[in-house]
Amino acid sequence: MAAACALTVTAALSPLGVGPLAGVPAAVRASTSVPSAGTPIAHGQYAAATDAGTCAAPEASLSPSSGSTDGAAVERIRKRGRLIVGVDQNSYLWGFRDPETGAIAGFDIEIVKAVAQDILGSSAKVQYLTVPTNKRVPDIQEHKVDMVVRTMSITCDRLQKVAFSIPYFEAGQQLLVPKDSAITGYDDSLKGRTVCTASSSTGQAKLEQDAHGARVKAVDNQLDCLVLLQLGQVDAVFTDNALAAGQAAQDPTVHVVGSPVTKEPYGVAMNLDDKDLVRRVNQVLTAYEAGGANSAWMHSYEKWLAKDLPGVTGPPEPTYQ
Repeated sequence: MAAACALTVTAALSPLGVGPLAGVPAAVRASTSVPSAGTPIAHGQYAAATDAGTCAAPEASLSPSSGSTDGAAVERIRKRGRLIVGVDQNSYLWGFRDPETGAIAGFDIEIVKAVAQDILGSSAKVQYLTVPTNKRVPDIQEHKVDMVVRTMSITCDRLQKVAFSIPYFEAGQQLLVPKDSAITGYDDSLKGRTVCTASSSTGQAKLEQDAHGARVKAVDNQLDCLVLLQLGQVDAVFTDNALAAGQAAQDPTVHVVGSPVTKEPYGVAMNLDDKDLVRRVNQVLTAYEAGGANSAWMHSYEKWLAKDLPGVTGPPEPTYQ
């Protein structure tokens, strides 16, 4: 995922005056059913199961009905009077600076607003803290933020360090290439090419397994890959297709090719001790996603993602422990 500068903005107190996608070259800027997805395991068993290589259902989260949704963590937020959330400001369509309003907007931000509305009675009572990828987990562990909503994939490794909500979107690693490229997907058409991906990402891990003969260039900031692609220094970008769709929307000379080759469920990440908050967020997401085509989730999808990431018929089905 793209890393962002460290900047705190309180939405309820001050306008956002920074330009959209700050620091990015102008050429880059643009504009409740439960499925049987493996065997669920108890929250306290995640670390042990991961160590044993048996993390069977990383997407299984705490059910709102399994305990309090109004405990110490939720009370802490209420007493403070605002929700502190780690977000991105450089991921177009997901978490980015709106060029017209200067406000942080996107699909992820709509979820933040729904949580704030539920807990505090106002979607404006949010303090947005833009955090780089490598600070997401430490900021949660140190309670610098109440949660992170930043296209963050639920993985067994991360479940040893933070808790996740039920998934609110499912993406997958895919390739972004120039429209005149001979690369057709994650296959032997990559042989002899240079592929850019983010360091310590699921994309890098996949390429380390099998790069199909490609040279791999890893960068700290995923958005840098798009710049390198535009400069002709790499031949392709390997990233979440959800983010790649946003980049393709920014730059009409590139497009997404092939099929997704990994499963990347996005979840809201929280502190392991904040079980009541995890249940509360799951309760909010359940209501947010209810109603089929008329759900708040689908309205947000149609507004932000449908044009550039078509074919999604709804949110992932929740899996509870």
